Amino acid sequence: MNKVPIVALAVSVVPAAALVLALGACGHWQGLREALEPDVLPPVLLEVRVTGPRSLALEFDEGLRHPPEALRIEPPLPVDGTGGSGPLVEVSTGEQEPGARYLLEATVCDEAGNSLTVLVEFYGHNPRVPLVLINEFTTRGTGNHPDLVELKVLESGDMGGVVLYQGTPGSYDDRLVFPAFEIEAGRFILVHFKPQGIPEEIDETEDPGLSGGLDAAAEAFDFWVPAGTGLSGNNGVISVYRCPGGALLDGVLYSNRTSDSDTRYGGFGTRNAWERAQELVRDGGWRIEGDGVRPEDAVNPEGSTGTRSICRDARSTDTDSRHDWHIVPTSGFTFGRENSDERYLRD
Repeated sequence: MNKVPIVALAVSVVPAAALVLALGACGHWQGLREALEPDVLPPVLLEVRVTGPRSLALEFDEGLRHPPEALRIEPPLPVDGTGGSGPLVEVSTGEQEPGARYLLEATVCDEAGNSLTVLVEFYGHNPRVPLVLINEFTTRGTGNHPDLVELKVLESGDMGGVVLYQGTPGSYDDRLVFPAFEIEAGRFILVHFKPQGIPEEIDETEDPGLSGGLDAAAEAFDFWVPAGTGLSGNNGVISVYRCPGGALLDGVLYSNRTSDSDTRYGGFGTRNAWERAQELVRDGGWRIEGDGVRPEDAVNPEGSTGTRSICRDARSTDTDSRHDWHIVPTSGFTFGRENSDERYLRD
């Protein structure tokens, strides 16, 4: 099942009081609901799950008086019926396009008559998501060799809806959701995080030799992060998931800090970096050596440059730890090809 993040919630009727609440504060909303008598709060949509190629599930924080009204999906997708009970609504749809982005809008009403209009995104069910691995990356790019991430495809499938984050689903600076396209095991995908914005930078879904631009590879499928400004140079997470709200496929944590670098945020220096590291660990994407994630658990990017990439070995060994990674010598990056086992030796 794919859990899908909520794009927006809009209160259409709130009797007695005007309330301003921040998205994501569902616990505070629930506490407020319990404190108020009578109930003047509309139901809150907690999540949407894509449960099959023709089905969705909407979960609210309380039971509804009747099925959602004025339910529609764009791009147009037939709604064949609704069911379920209590806070769970099951929606039957027409055949979803694998990996396609949809917006669902509906009005719901609780037992007390409070109503809510919801607008939420979801991505079409993709039963053939390939197994992919983050295989090589640079975070200290230059003008001629900007920041770049390579994915290696380990199992053939359809990339529709697969999403690469600079960060994690709960906190990210950039994300790229791939369109539907077939890809074979053994192929490479390059994601350019700092494009120039030139016409030659073309997302490739059929011909891997179509795109131009800095470090585009004729033998790999190139993609360009819209308006991307690059990766965090010293401290961050890169992760790839089956779809927004879906399960983790792979991730990497990198940092040049230590537990003593900062007394706050576990030594990571910023709340974002610390929370992203924790989320990657919780999702099973990174192994740590102690009770809590520390910068010492991460891959250290010191010594890397635009041409000294951080990469796995030639076999793409994956133990979900810093031990999988090394820095190659100057001009040793191998984007679009099998990795090099050569190592950069610091003076």
